[in-house]
Amino acid sequence: MTHPLKPAVIAIAASTLLSACSDGASSTPNVAIGPPASTTQLVSKLLLDAHGVKEGDYSAYQEGFGAALDGVQDGNIDLSIGILGLPSGSIENLQAAAGDVRMIGLSDDAVDYIETNSEYRRFVISQDSYDFLDQDVTTVTAYAVLVGNTHSIDEELGYELARLMHEKAEENTHAQSAFMTLENALNGSAGIPIHPGAKRYYEEQGLEVSNPVAQLETQGDKSEYILGTGSQGGTYYPLGGEMATIWNNYLDDANFTNIETGASIENLVSIRDDRMDLGMTVHAPAKDAVSGNGEFDDNAIGNVAFIGHIYPEVIQIVTREDSGITSLDDLAK
Repeated sequence: MTHPLKPAVIAIAASTLLSACSDGASSTPNVAIGPPASTTQLVSKLLLDAHGVKEGDYSAYQEGFGAALDGVQDGNIDLSIGILGLPSGSIENLQAAAGDVRMIGLSDDAVDYIETNSEYRRFVISQDSYDFLDQDVTTVTAYAVLVGNTHSIDEELGYELARLMHEKAEENTHAQSAFMTLENALNGSAGIPIHPGAKRYYEEQGLEVSNPVAQLETQGDKSEYILGTGSQGGTYYPLGGEMATIWNNYLDDANFTNIETGASIENLVSIRDDRMDLGMTVHAPAKDAVSGNGEFDDNAIGNVAFIGHIYPEVIQIVTREDSGITSLDDLAK
């Protein structure tokens, strides 16, 4: 199986825009594929490959999703690919401003290709996710998960973290907390050792847990814990802040502080180096971390344990009606 985040290196010029206009010919579509060296950019390449779209078929914008949607709104970008929570406030804002957003779905063949060559899995965006949708949209998703440091999160604390994530989810005001349910609790756990405290909680709730159990090596008393999230403009940081607040409200002998980070990879490395106790991450790099693949090639992390699923990180592809794009197949020449 091809590695989930190791598609061929994308040959993109250093400039943000690769110009595609020449001698009066019409421009190739401008596609926002995500910032340089980002997970979004690698996933964009995978999606485009699945539809037979080659680099010369489009002009690539290396933008963050917020800037990309600004470009879609003003007409400088024809199509934008993002990895986002559902629903995305940014997409809702685009629709409020532009009024003609179209969400692009993936073909069954493309989904099969992506599932074969990555850890992403089929996901259906229901029609009621956004006001502008008139039907369900087929795409793929990854999973945001919470992992813990086996050097600092003991069994009882791991149990309580998992329990409070689910039993107090209604106190979390962030929209993505709606996905913190027992039905979803083990999503994204495949290939990652589970924390024994979390395992005990889930089995008490009637779930079947087949993951290998992480070995704990906690030492001494600890009361201050660091939760690594992501950038303040993303989902991880505010959602992590809500999670930390709930833990602080119910765990008397522990204090949790959420900090802004570079998200998945940085959080995993910080756990490895014992600079962090908990981290939010996409499940694929967490799996890589424990198996020594991808970004962690020959450098496996042995002190990472799965605590719980947080929310699906859904691939969402948007354009505007007047772009004429109804499928990624339309980009292929």
